[in-house]
Order: sequence, then C-alpha cells, then structure tokens
Amino acid sequence: MALSRPVYSFLGFYFDQLFNHPIRTKAISCCVIATAGNLVSQYISGCKELSHNSLVAYGVYGLIFGGTLPHYFYGWLERTVPEDASFNVIKKLVLERLVYSPLYIAFTLYVIARLEGKDHKTAIRQLEALYWSVLTSSWKYLTLIQFINLQFVPPMLRVLIVNLVGFFWTIYVANKRRQQQEKEKS
Repeated sequence: MALSRPVYSFLGFYFDQLFNHPIRTKAISCCVIATAGNLVSQYISGCKELSHNSLVAYGVYGLIFGGTLPHYFYGWLERTVPEDASFNVIKKLVLERLVYSPLYIAFTLYVIARLEGKDHKTAIRQLEALYWSVLTSSWKYLTLIQFINLQFVPPMLRVLIVNLVGFFWTIYVANKRRQQQEKEKS
C-alpha cells in the first residue's frame, strides 16, 4: 500500500496538468516516451554505442510535434464528427487511418531524419524507402488499437494512449530505420 500513495499522487498531478495545461503536458509526455522508445530500440538492436543524435531527434520531435499535432487532430476530429453522428467511431477511424496517419507518418519520418542531422536528399531517400512498409504496418497492427482508443478512451486521454502505443511503435520504426541505414552502408 505504501507504493500506491506515490502512484496516486503522480496520477493526480498528471491529470491536473493534463486538464490545466493539455498541450504542454502532452508534449512533455511524448518527449519522454519517444526518447525512451528510441533508447530501448537501440539496446534491443544491439548498438555498441548509443546514438545521441537519434535520442535527441526523437525527444525534440516528441516535444515539438508528437504531443501537439495529435492534440489538435483529435480536437478537430471531435468537432468534425460529433458523438451523436451515426457510425461516428467508424467515421473517425476512417479519417484517422486514411488521412491523418499517412500524412503524420511521412512527416515524422522526414522530420526525425532532419533532426538527426541528415540533409534533405538523404531524408527523402529514407522516407521513400520506409514509408510504405511503416504505413501498411500501421494499418495492419494499429487499426484495432485505434478503434478501441476512439471508442472507449475519453478524448482527454487519447493522445496519452497514442503515445504509449507510440513507445512500442517508436521501437519498431527506429529498428526499421536502422535496418535501412545498414542496407545503405552495404
């Protein structure tokens, strides 16, 4: 029971921050989750030396874009498809999976490459090499999770859930990117 008090205190603090400062809280949460996901992916892939550029790139991306863009998208989605609309969850899911997700994945792959210090041409080449496999994997593995998120999670917590799923997704994408870089070196 002694351990539950700090957990409840932290959750109370987090929900208070989420309610009073949603964008800042989501940005910081995403920064921590994206950096942790990248760190874990580097350990899992057996990197002999940590890529600090990659850690910083994922952290900065999470801080600037990873919490804010989904915040605004989900807000727009709630306004565009009201709760009383027929098949509202299906409509939201279609918009998220077929419009937002393809754009967000392309943006993410390009911006992270640039934040890692790659030039435009290299970032585009990496984007072209990874985009379709990452997008189709997203559709295949994350559609059910997104449906559950849209159906059962309160709007205020959707970005947090997406970011927690994003922890594992970051590991997946970082490994895909690392494999692509190794192919380019060969």
